[in-house]
Amino acid sequence: MTEMTRYQRGLNKLREIDGHAGEQVLASLADIAPDFAQYLIEFPFGDIYSRPGLDLKSREIATVAALTAMGHAAPQLKVHIQAALNVGCSQEEVVETIMQMAVYAGFPAALNGLSVAKEVFAQRSA
Repeated sequence: MTEMTRYQRGLNKLREIDGHAGEQVLASLADIAPDFAQYLIEFPFGDIYSRPGLDLKSREIATVAALTAMGHAAPQLKVHIQAALNVGCSQEEVVETIMQMAVYAGFPAALNGLSVAKEVFAQRSA
């Protein structure tokens, strides 16, 4: 498999999941770390998200849970809540996923996650 194939597969998957939001992340890296943008496409999206075994909805639920549990990744959580909605998660599923994290990551992490979700939901309905 060539690097271009891996990159193109990742870019296609990013567009399928994140649409415009994913491309904004790449654009924000173009002038400071273009190599990092390439790694971001190739590994997470070209290698991991493109694997069989989980559908995109399940992958995004897991990602929302992980980013919520981290407690300090609000910009990435925002992008992945949007992505979760893009691939078929309901707002209720996103909220329940974030609330579940209160048990394992604590109430502050869940509260922060719910705040991000509220912002994303409001932007999508506007």
